[in-house]
Amino acid sequence: MSEKKSFVEQYKEDHQHPLNKATHAIGIPMIIVSLPLFFFQWKLALTMFVAGWILQLIGHMFEGKKPSFLSNPIYLIVAPVWYAKNILTGRAFKKSKGYSTL
Repeated sequence: MSEKKSFVEQYKEDHQHPLNKATHAIGIPMIIVSLPLFFFQWKLALTMFVAGWILQLIGHMFEGKKPSFLSNPIYLIVAPVWYAKNILTGRAFKKSKGYSTL
């Protein structure tokens, strides 16, 4: 990562393909919801956790880039923050360069 790029800018750059964005739009919430669910229904939580990661990895196959967290584990936090910010600000489903910004 260039030292001048923020983690969020780099994350956005690494996630441009519409199918990668779509798999992340489903996979990230599945992973986040699964974490507290482990205390109540661990089998369902484990299924959601694994399925969420599989979706994201499939997205990266379409993107042609490795997951950002492999270069720096901070992206494990950047991804859900970036996702939540885009949902809360309404930018998740707006068009940018012909694709949604999510």
